[in-house]
Amino acid sequence: MNIVITGASAGIGYQAALWLANEGHTVFAIARRKEHLEKLQLEAEQPGRKGKIHALAGDISDASFLEVIAKEIAGRAQTIHILINNAGMLVNKPFEELSLKDWKDVYSTNVFSVVGLIQKLLPLFSTTGKNHIVNISSMGGFQGSAKFKGLSAYSSSKAALVGITECLAEEFKDKNIAVNCLCMGSVQTEMFSNAFPTFKAAATAADAAKFIAEFALEGSKLFNGKIIPVSNSTP
Repeated sequence: MNIVITGASAGIGYQAALWLANEGHTVFAIARRKEHLEKLQLEAEQPGRKGKIHALAGDISDASFLEVIAKEIAGRAQTIHILINNAGMLVNKPFEELSLKDWKDVYSTNVFSVVGLIQKLLPLFSTTGKNHIVNISSMGGFQGSAKFKGLSAYSSSKAALVGITECLAEEFKDKNIAVNCLCMGSVQTEMFSNAFPTFKAAATAADAAKFIAEFALEGSKLFNGKIIPVSNSTP
């Protein structure tokens, strides 16, 4: 399969891209940090590993870069089967200290870039078989879950992603594209550690990545338009 994943330079995205490539899939790994993507490519090419990783370095909140992504993928693979919208931005500040720029930056990465990328890649999805879009949200965006101080911009942007998932699942039914959303609990990633330096997350990036990768491959057989909490505690 041809698989696109954003936020692939570290944490969940890095590990998921590596796992999928090792399963024999062709992975288009997208992230801002070129040097981290180059490291990912080298690791994927180690002896005994299968599959191929194509690195695309840039900012997905930049509309011109979305054009580049679509052209690069169309030139190399022509079609895709899975898109994992994993890239995210987290700002941890009390509500009264959040600037309008903070809100715009968070929504630009967590919401608008997801919508933009889906629109650009929609014509590339395979016309045969079942395709899958997996949006990576957070338990902070899951209705009825416990919320945390300082995360109003982040959690609300992830809640928007939940709503978008439900809408697109209905819109894409005739295109054979399932759209699902995984609301992840705490995962020990670079982003999480920077926001909560004294807090130990419930899951490792490798464990979360494997779950997401396996769900991306198989979840469309049983799920569409579903918002799935991935947490070891009750919301």
